[in-house]
Amino acid sequence: MAAGLPILGNLALSRKEDFKVFAEAVRRLQPETLTRAGLGLLSSKARAEYDRLRREWHANLGPIKTPQLSELHEDLWDIVDSNLQDGDKAKGSVAVDAFPGLGKTTSVLAFAREFHRREISEQGEFTAAGHERWPVCRVGLTGNTGMKDLNRAILEFFGHPGRYRGTTTQLGQRALDCVLSCEVRVLALDDLHFLKWHNASGVEVSNHLKWIANEFPVTLLMIGVGLADKGLFSEGEADSDAALAQTGRRTTRLGMRPFTITGEAGRREWRQMLKALEQRVVLADKCPGMLADELSDYLFARSTGHIGSLMTLINRGCQRAIRCGDERLSQDLLDRVKNDEASENARRELEAALQNGRLTSRPQPRSEKAA
Repeated sequence: MAAGLPILGNLALSRKEDFKVFAEAVRRLQPETLTRAGLGLLSSKARAEYDRLRREWHANLGPIKTPQLSELHEDLWDIVDSNLQDGDKAKGSVAVDAFPGLGKTTSVLAFAREFHRREISEQGEFTAAGHERWPVCRVGLTGNTGMKDLNRAILEFFGHPGRYRGTTTQLGQRALDCVLSCEVRVLALDDLHFLKWHNASGVEVSNHLKWIANEFPVTLLMIGVGLADKGLFSEGEADSDAALAQTGRRTTRLGMRPFTITGEAGRREWRQMLKALEQRVVLADKCPGMLADELSDYLFARSTGHIGSLMTLINRGCQRAIRCGDERLSQDLLDRVKNDEASENARRELEAALQNGRLTSRPQPRSEKAA
């Protein structure tokens, strides 16, 4: 790696300095795709360096601007840019609630990166009072996190010296001080489902999130799985559920949809996704249509339309293709590559439907459609 460039593989985005590196780092440059002859001309040292660059590149192919990502970003920009109310008014919150493997966190981080860049570009790195400006505070929650742990995690992002001791209220007030001083505008809470939900209505969690929404002049951006089932958006029926109902009224739920092939529009989205991936793969023997034509049905069955599973399979396939000298992706090679358990368990029914012609991932040629 060139001198002075950050090591992006050694970051913890729950700390402000690392988030800054992530948000402001220059985009990776795609390695040149060499032919077999070009590979043969490399010295052993040069070949090792080239293969290392390709390993890192294939491990970081995303995010790709899919329709799902674009739709989510449009909604997030609408909500965040409309949250310019004065401090005496509560701002609307967002909950990105979707199944695993659909790219929730990746998409939200891509938005957070762009928002950070825009705010720093427009307003500078320091506030009028001379404090560091942090447009985004991103907190990743751990298993069985409580309210005190959440407050401490916010302080951990800022490296606050008072994060190690204090009551829940004291830690919360310190977190508020940090948010106000650094003029945070988006507070992103990832893996919100890890919070302790003591009962079906989730009143304690909702009370604390309502306090943050009321007192912190930020857009609260929550990311998780099954938040609706946890009761986050429920209206509540008893008097004790009033806080929960208020949270539901103030929170906009956004989702992420998988790729589907039951309609022509979905099949075209899938094909465009594979074509975009093809352009990013750096293998000597790759060819146009390697993914979008030769492996379209196969890749859909292996990923079940979930972008996380697809990216994992392509990444691992490229690593094996380089290591074994195949230098292309094929069904034979990918059959030897393991994918996540959820996609492997769900693939059999899809494979049967695709092989029997009951489903296809290939869009109808436009000329045939017109005829």
